[in-house]
Amino acid sequence: MSEAYERERQNNALLDELSAKVSALRGVTIDIYDNASSQGVIDNTNETFSSMTTSMKGSAGRLTRMAASGNKVAIFKLAGIIIAVFLLLYYGLKLVF
Repeated sequence: MSEAYERERQNNALLDELSAKVSALRGVTIDIYDNASSQGVIDNTNETFSSMTTSMKGSAGRLTRMAASGNKVAIFKLAGIIIAVFLLLYYGLKLVF
């Protein structure tokens, strides 16, 4: 009877160890899934910034051509846009920091 009790105790100990390992594996799996999801968000953000960069380059090219044409009204508009962007960034960053 004592031998059967000892084997049952060993089985319970091994079962507890196995349960702890399964729980740890579950935690690692959840962390991997969360990390993969985060990578998807990062990839989408990179694509958005990439398209925004392309759009900004196109806008800058159009503004440069407009300024190069010598149209004084266009040059004043460009100067106004640059000043407005500068002020917006200045006050926006001042609010944040």
